[in-house]
Order: sequence, then C-alpha cells, then structure tokens
Amino acid sequence: MATTSRKSTTAKKVTRTPTAPAKPATRKAPPVRKTAPATPPRPASTVAEAKAAKPKKPKLVRDSFTIPKVEYAVLDDLKQRAIRLAHPAKKSELLRAGIKALTAMSDAALLAALNAVPAIKTGRPKKA
Repeated sequence: MATTSRKSTTAKKVTRTPTAPAKPATRKAPPVRKTAPATPPRPASTVAEAKAAKPKKPKLVRDSFTIPKVEYAVLDDLKQRAIRLAHPAKKSELLRAGIKALTAMSDAALLAALNAVPAIKTGRPKKA
C-alpha cells in the first residue's frame, strides 16, 4: 500500500491595515445660481394683454363610429369639392362643419334631417 503524504495547511489570519477614520457626512452647499441681468418690470397691463392674446388650445377627444360606405364616400366627394373651392379640408373638418350646420338649424329642420338618416346597427362590423 502506498501512502501519500498530506500537506498540512494552516489558515492565515487576514489582517486589514487601518484606514483613516470615517468622516462624518457633511452637506454640500447648494449651487450658486447666476441671476439674470436686472430688467425693468413690465407693467401689469402688458402681461395681461399677452395672456389674452394667446388663447388656450381646446382639449381634443378621439372617437370612432360606424358609417355606411355610401355616406363615407360622400366625405371624399366633399373633400374634392373643398379642394375645387381652394380650401382643402380633412374629414374631421368636414364633420365638424356639419355639426356646426346642424347646431344652427331650427328644431324642426334638425328633426327633419335626423328623420332623413336611417338608423344603423352600432358596433364593429363582422369580418368577412
């Protein structure tokens, strides 16, 4: 039988060299802001006029709806008509103009316009 000799290993104790003691946390001074050159204050009326001249943009709403193909084709015809009148318009502009026209109608005229439009089934069309 052959015997193998084992080397004995001794664990070395790791010692750390002392470092500088921890510094207490100090707050940094806030950065110094450069001030703009002094300008004479504007009169209050000028500020109010500037705000009044810039109107706020209206909040927009996205919506979808179902419309028969025949009536949808009329939108393209109206777009072409607007182009011939040198006033190109988008579909949304045509719809908004139609809403304004309906708003301007009397109750009897509005009711007649609504009765001229057949009711359709709402919702998404089935896939073919």
